[in-house]
Amino acid sequence: MSLCRKLTVPVIGAVAAAAAAFGVAGPAAADGVSAQAIKQVASGLDEAWSVDFLPDGTALFTQKDAKKISRIDKSGKVSDVQTIPGVSVTKEAGLLGLAVSPKYAQDQTVFIYYTTASDNRVAKLKLGQPPTPVLTGIPRGTQFHQGGRIKFGPDGFLYVGTGDAKNGDNAQNKDSLGGKILRITPDGKAAPGNPFGSPVYSYGHRNVQGLTWVGNQLYASEIGDSKVDELNKIEPGKNYGWPKCEGKCGVAGMTNPVNQWPTSEATPSGIASYKGKLYMAALKGGTYKLDTAGRGGKVYTNLGRTRDEVAGPDGRLWVVTPGGIYTADGN
Repeated sequence: MSLCRKLTVPVIGAVAAAAAAFGVAGPAAADGVSAQAIKQVASGLDEAWSVDFLPDGTALFTQKDAKKISRIDKSGKVSDVQTIPGVSVTKEAGLLGLAVSPKYAQDQTVFIYYTTASDNRVAKLKLGQPPTPVLTGIPRGTQFHQGGRIKFGPDGFLYVGTGDAKNGDNAQNKDSLGGKILRITPDGKAAPGNPFGSPVYSYGHRNVQGLTWVGNQLYASEIGDSKVDELNKIEPGKNYGWPKCEGKCGVAGMTNPVNQWPTSEATPSGIASYKGKLYMAALKGGTYKLDTAGRGGKVYTNLGRTRDEVAGPDGRLWVVTPGGIYTADGN
């Protein structure tokens, strides 16, 4: 399944953005959930993938296929920061996740997840300088299942969502970094308290795409195979079933998702906790607005494919599509 089709933002997106400028809600979604007021803040992007923020409110984002970190300053100006060397681009591979150090004021460090010719890896850098790998050897697929989402948790450790690299055995093999959620220190070591004494925090995942927390509870969005996609409540050491289970099943030792959706409707990507709801991007179009049991419907269907959702320091929800970035009010 290709997850990175080019997107041309429909005209209706511009209309909704214009409406947002006047405080008017956008058009209703097809399933009856009202689309929210939105404002476009960046356009013409080359597979935008992830966004995070510097302490002064500047947004940093990755462009998967362009291999670039770019920025949006507080005045709304978009500019390139740097191109990352050694990035290998395929259908789902390239420059993927980005996370700003929670101690950025002291260390000026940004973390990225990207694909090379031989693996997927996490690296750290100071803006404008070459990356230094901190965790290598995450299996890469020829085209698909690279994972790629990285986020700092409320405990200060870096969480990494990986894919199984199109090899389901990786997901069940605790010695493999593929098909996992990893929890590491900023130096790439296993974080204290990990269940297996390794970077592995949870396993049995097919292709983790989103990570967020409600309080101290981690939730993850995951792309399924041919049946269902998943929203998972993540507990350390738990087995989330792939490849034996796709979605809910009754196999002993496997942890069921909190909810699931047909792959024809969802194909989830990034996820954010914002104003008491979970916002889960959907590469099949729109964004799911959910409670923690996964109940809810789609908004932003006018934007087409959505790639990432992040609660911004400006109090807005930032919505990333392959071709543009938007902010929304969440009401």
